[in-house]
Amino acid sequence: MEVVQPKDLGQYSGLAKRRVGELCRQKRIFNARNRIIGGDTEAWDVQVCDQKIKETTEKARNETFAAEMRQNDKITCILEGRERRDRKNLCKAINDFQQSCQKPETRREFDLSDPLSLKKDLLAWQSDKDVQNTVSGMQRFMGEDLNFHERKKFQEEQNREWFLQQQREWKDARADQKRAEDFYMKTRMQFDETAKHLQNLERATRKAVCATVKEFNKSQVTESAERRSLEKKQEQEDNLAEISNLLRGDLLSENPQQAASSFGPHRVVPDRWKGMARAQLEQIRLVQKQQVQEKLRLQEEECQRDMDWDRRRIQGARATLLCERQQQRQQRDLRRALDCSNLNLAKEQLLQKKHMKEACTNHVTEDYFAQFNTKSR
Repeated sequence: MEVVQPKDLGQYSGLAKRRVGELCRQKRIFNARNRIIGGDTEAWDVQVCDQKIKETTEKARNETFAAEMRQNDKITCILEGRERRDRKNLCKAINDFQQSCQKPETRREFDLSDPLSLKKDLLAWQSDKDVQNTVSGMQRFMGEDLNFHERKKFQEEQNREWFLQQQREWKDARADQKRAEDFYMKTRMQFDETAKHLQNLERATRKAVCATVKEFNKSQVTESAERRSLEKKQEQEDNLAEISNLLRGDLLSENPQQAASSFGPHRVVPDRWKGMARAQLEQIRLVQKQQVQEKLRLQEEECQRDMDWDRRRIQGARATLLCERQQQRQQRDLRRALDCSNLNLAKEQLLQKKHMKEACTNHVTEDYFAQFNTKSR
């Protein structure tokens, strides 16, 4: 006969409770009226009541566990104190027995475990030149610092001397800095006094210079007025002389020899030249006609050359156009062949898709739709 354990009863009750809760939840969720209009107040009240009962039960169980834990702590403390006293008494009895009946001096091997044997024995190392320090004794090694304490003491003294020297140097530097600052202030004051004296001298000198410049300007104004009057008088005389020279000169008399230049017979002075003679004008017109005829000839040659180049360019363009048309026809044929090939491939792919769709498609049955709205979660 199977025995029902308390643990199994708890599991069964929890399972039944969850089943009831699931049924209540399904009624609330699958009821469209309650789900759309508002919440289920009765179910909320039941949940609140269940929560309060659960909290009260949990609180009572926790208080029971706490009382049991306090009782167990008291019992544990009492047992630990009793065990501690028993252990202390046992250790005390053992120590008394050993001190009274088992002294170390009464043992046969006391000489082997004597704690004062090293004090009674000779020293293993007395000095660096001790005869007992043999090579096999391993009391001296190469590289040992035997003068460590003396060296450390000497280093400490040396550090102290260095520190004192640094303090003295720092004090000397501060004194030198202070003396430099005092010297700088004295020098600055002397410079200020010198600058003030030079400023006063400059002010006095500027006043003297201004007075001198004022007198000089007055004399310059007087001299300038006299010079302008003399220049005006000289200008009037020069104008009268120039007018008389022009009236009597070759410019107004139109003498052709006055335009002859000293650089050659073919050059003239522009400001004296009155124009060319009739023979010179006829010679110039003849040269101009020759230049016009030469320019017309050159224009005809250039026009003929341009016509030749245009004819060649038209022939080249026509040949290029024929080549382009031939290439377009070839490309059109290739594109038509490619379109036909792509159309055949598209038809084959469409047929393959239809075949795969018919072969690999699962049809939906009523079992697929029947699995919805069976649970509340």
